[in-house]
Amino acid sequence: MRVALAQLRSGTDPSQNLDLVADHIARAAGRAELLVFPEATMSSFAGAAHRAAQPLDGPWAGQVRQLAVEADLTVVLGMFTPGAGRARNTLLVTGAAETHYDKLHLFDAFGQAESDDIEPGAALASFSLGTHQVGLATCYDVRFPTLFTSLARGGAELIVLPASWASGPGKLHQWRTLVTARAMDSTSFVVAVDQAAGPDARPGLATGIGHSMVVSPTGEVLLELGDDPELAFIDLDLAEVPAVRLRLPVLAHTRPLP
Repeated sequence: MRVALAQLRSGTDPSQNLDLVADHIARAAGRAELLVFPEATMSSFAGAAHRAAQPLDGPWAGQVRQLAVEADLTVVLGMFTPGAGRARNTLLVTGAAETHYDKLHLFDAFGQAESDDIEPGAALASFSLGTHQVGLATCYDVRFPTLFTSLARGGAELIVLPASWASGPGKLHQWRTLVTARAMDSTSFVVAVDQAAGPDARPGLATGIGHSMVVSPTGEVLLELGDDPELAFIDLDLAEVPAVRLRLPVLAHTRPLP
């Protein structure tokens, strides 16, 4: 499977961000099967999520859907959708597959409180692409190994992880370590796509650090980008996953703790 990583820097205007999405879809068309954007592609965390939120059948998602279908691509990107009171932090999957995932674990850490504006999701999500299963996770989810092993037990061979990874001391080391560990925990490929580094609308606020990564089921870093916006491509042999799980059956060996 050929995968494209769209490491971009979203602003707070959904229409301008849609232009960015359209440009990346046009550049990836005919060159990849799966195109992964960051969390909060629709509108960065520098803006209010509830103001940007639109339903999955609304105009913003509808335009992404049309672009993906026309380009014969499956697109995964982060947007905000209306919840019961607060917004939901949602991954839209559209193109050859159609589903969504609402972020389960909210970033109430390091002095930030995502839950002030966002309500958590309630279920895991994955989708089929050809003969393969792709699992979905978002940013702070990477700190919770059980989510990744549960997706793998459900059949996922590849797990995509859009992110808007907040900057700070040690955060790049944590990002690299956590993404690699989750690939090894789940014996799956992990494609982690972060917002590019740089300040956003509020002075001093950075909504990403870049360094999008692709890690193999054995923990080998196959690709790591830099700080700046970039569109990258990688070929993944998902047939490697069953072979790795046969040699290293950590999922099968997991026992319930007393």
